[in-house]
Amino acid sequence: MRAADALEKASAAHPELLRPHQRILFRLARYATQQELRWHLAQLVPRLPLTAHQRLEAAAFGSYLRDRSAIVRSSAMQALADLASVDGRLWARVVRRLRRLTITGTPAMRARGRRLLKALGARPAA
Repeated sequence: MRAADALEKASAAHPELLRPHQRILFRLARYATQQELRWHLAQLVPRLPLTAHQRLEAAAFGSYLRDRSAIVRSSAMQALADLASVDGRLWARVVRRLRRLTITGTPAMRARGRRLLKALGARPAA
């Protein structure tokens, strides 16, 4: 968890640091169960130089949105928005998910969802 935290902080300014570890990080993001690791991985994955197929696969990490940790769920929402902002093919799917979460999620998730929808240029949920 501490290593993931340090990597997350360093890669915020220098995402190229992730490139040599891309395969491991992407695989770890699929199978990690520790909530502290999952929330950092949710922040790291959108910074990886992913192919279009990998971005689609990352956007399908639905278990993050169902995690019992609200921090993991919020980090996953941010990750989806980050992926959609670089891949327009994900935009409609991500907007639908975020709209749903602004209705059904915790108060923090609803607020985060509204901010993310606005940043993506989408209307909020009705």
